[in-house]
Amino acid sequence: LRARGALVAVADRSVSGVEAEAHLPGDLLEAAYADGLPAAAKAALGGLDIVVNNAGVITRGKVNETSDADWDLSVGVNVQAPFRICRAAIPLLPPGSAIVNVVYCMTKAAIASLTQCMGMDHADKGIRINAVAPNEVNTPMLRTGFVKRGFDPDTAVAELGKSVPLGRIAEPEDIADVIVF
Repeated sequence: LRARGALVAVADRSVSGVEAEAHLPGDLLEAAYADGLPAAAKAALGGLDIVVNNAGVITRGKVNETSDADWDLSVGVNVQAPFRICRAAIPLLPPGSAIVNVVYCMTKAAIASLTQCMGMDHADKGIRINAVAPNEVNTPMLRTGFVKRGFDPDTAVAELGKSVPLGRIAEPEDIADVIVF
């Protein structure tokens, strides 16, 4: 987005080392933080035209082995925070603006459905609301999951790439290109 001239605000628990015009550190599990992000980004950047909900966590394991803490973390970051951010952003967005939700795991399926509903609800205001649904992406989250399950991440990524017609799994830049589009 920055390469295309957009001013970018980033939000995460740690934003150090991330190139952006505004850094808005915080915890998405805190309702007030998620509710306030769109207004904080608008104030920091002087406007708000695009919202990308890409933050997420994946806790690994079978349902019967999933702790309440893991479930609460997944639902809090992957469902509640994007809902809160979208709800707070929509009144601030001008016609011609966009929200893009990135959907890639079970809890994000709720966001896929929310995206469809919001797209219908707000099309008359000129706000495009879409989802990008990548499969496996070569990120630290994916690699950490392999390590947790006892796999060498380099070997696992290479093996996973063999199952993709392109011959490799996606890189973060691939997903960024789709979001920019």
